[in-house]
Amino acid sequence: MRVLVVSDIHANLSALETVLNDAGPVDETWCLGDLVGYGPDPNECVERIAGLPGLKCILGNHDAAALRYIEVDSFNPEARTAILWTQQRLTTANVAFLENLPERIDLELITLVHGSPRQPVWEYLLDTRTATLSFGFFETPYCFVGHTHLPVMYVLTEESRSAQLFVPGHGTQLTLSPRSILNPGSVGQPRDRDPRAAYAILDTEQNIWECRRVAYDIPAVQERMQEAGLPERHIQRLSAGW
Repeated sequence: MRVLVVSDIHANLSALETVLNDAGPVDETWCLGDLVGYGPDPNECVERIAGLPGLKCILGNHDAAALRYIEVDSFNPEARTAILWTQQRLTTANVAFLENLPERIDLELITLVHGSPRQPVWEYLLDTRTATLSFGFFETPYCFVGHTHLPVMYVLTEESRSAQLFVPGHGTQLTLSPRSILNPGSVGQPRDRDPRAAYAILDTEQNIWECRRVAYDIPAVQERMQEAGLPERHIQRLSAGW
């Protein structure tokens, strides 16, 4: 089975459409949360994801905030502004879709969460210590996460007490070995100094994870954000990938 793995779309329809076109035909799409927040296209992104065949999708922290599950005061001022803007614009149907998203999906071999298996919606996996602790909170060989906007992989072997961090580049194909935590990076707002949309392709038969990047029309998104009155900091960071 060929699976498209995406995360942190953040209401960026241009990036999402480019990723879908670049990925080509897939059997399933697994979305690791944060469909909305930051960007100018919340309804369009929810509807596009919701219409994909073979979809498995989980709740992200910005999705939860848009639903008022999380207090907006938990976010920095710019993110708070974007969340309030999103809350005012989401349609009833798209709110209902987000409300039905689980915080975690446990498959036979893979666990899907947004933040971490310990705290699925909110915790960031940004270092090997936190990642090592997280291995105690899922029993499958693999866990796929988003949230940090960084394409990375953490591996914990039987011989090691702490997880090892790997940062694969564009086009890297990794043969997965248990146990691993993998992040495909962000479609709509990368933060690894590479502004190209990030995603991954999983080949479940050969057990291969392929990291991918693709350029999209950033100025068009920035123009829509300007017109919407969204924070300037979020507009500028798209160009730099931070």
